Amino acid sequence: MASNEFSERELRAVKKRVCRMGVATNYGLDGRGFAKALDHGVNYVFWTSFRSGDITPVFAEKLKADRERYVVATGPTVGFFGGSYRRGVEKALKTLKVDYLDVFHLFWLGVTSALTEGTMSELQKLKEEGKIRAIGTSIHDRERAGRLAADSPIDLFMIRYNAAHPGAERDIFPHLAKRDPSLVAYTATSWRKLLKRPSKWTGNVATASDCYRFCLSSPHVDVVLSGPANEQQLDENLAALQKGPLSDDEMAWMRDFGRAVHG
Repeated sequence: MASNEFSERELRAVKKRVCRMGVATNYGLDGRGFAKALDHGVNYVFWTSFRSGDITPVFAEKLKADRERYVVATGPTVGFFGGSYRRGVEKALKTLKVDYLDVFHLFWLGVTSALTEGTMSELQKLKEEGKIRAIGTSIHDRERAGRLAADSPIDLFMIRYNAAHPGAERDIFPHLAKRDPSLVAYTATSWRKLLKRPSKWTGNVATASDCYRFCLSSPHVDVVLSGPANEQQLDENLAALQKGPLSDDEMAWMRDFGRAVHG
């Protein structure tokens, strides 16, 4: 791998050192591929019971062997009331056979979940009980995310960030300094749009590795989440850690390419 400064980082929200390439379990990767990712040092896992197939028993065994090594991030599909979060936590604890979860999310805040006095009170109680260590959220509303980053109880933000959608640099990143919450980037390839040649573009086309390196080159991004469908895609994604940060010339090219993809 590249230097530890690029490939690893202390994740402040949970006080664990993590590989900066995380893996989501619901995009088709099988149990063998998932085990391979963990064997290569990946330890930030975005797990859901939906579409995780034979990954779940593999993960449960890994957690049983060394719980403190891994960061488990998850959450309910829909959460508008405090009870949804307590039930979601209890179900995940039982399924994975663990005593605590590292990050529990308000998913897609403002669409499939709500930040209310009731939901936040329940999540705070779950933290106090030691059943979760951090409150997280995934959110597309960048301006709201910026406000919450500066002033809210949320410990970790999962946001869209890639070369075609770099708006977080303006709307979110400047607000992180006040409370210093952790930040996870996802959609690094813009749902694979960044892997295709846009109309009238005559230069090089990005690889998955280029896309992940773009995200990892930001000092504000603690972890970039990958969603490989198979081992080949996993290998392509992990290659980003070997290559290190983008050079100035590579960054300029990726930004130009991202603007072309965005249209």
